[in-house]
Amino acid sequence: MPDAAELERVLRSAGLRVTRPRLAVLDAVHAHPHVDTETLIAAARARLGAVSHQAVYDVLAVLTERGLVRRIQPQGSLARYEARVGDDHHHLVCRSCGAITDVDGATGDVLCLTPPVGGGFLVDSAEVFYWGRCRSCATTPADLPDTRAQRGTP
Repeated sequence: MPDAAELERVLRSAGLRVTRPRLAVLDAVHAHPHVDTETLIAAARARLGAVSHQAVYDVLAVLTERGLVRRIQPQGSLARYEARVGDDHHHLVCRSCGAITDVDGATGDVLCLTPPVGGGFLVDSAEVFYWGRCRSCATTPADLPDTRAQRGTP
């Protein structure tokens, strides 16, 4: 995890001013992969004392726009943010608890990852979510209630 000096360097190299909210949010995203905005707000407040929801949302928008964080949103889930950017990786999502794990991008000739020719698009990225149950949830007896419906997860 980068220290404060490295986070400052990252912000400056992206052409951004170094501010306390930007440092707090960027640090929290590095510390907690696949974190939602409420958790980021709490982390920023723990570090800074007071910071508004809007300030955190504004920081996330700028960090995402500049490519310093990546926003993902699995179907039925809140938006999540991660610091792993600049590579082609995908995500495993647990249908039961909502845990998200990074997996390296598929390689080779994978038909479903090859966009069709034509259509007027120049494809520059793809998002892939693999759905299943994490190791912990997979060992839970099947007769326990499934929480997917409560969270709106497929």
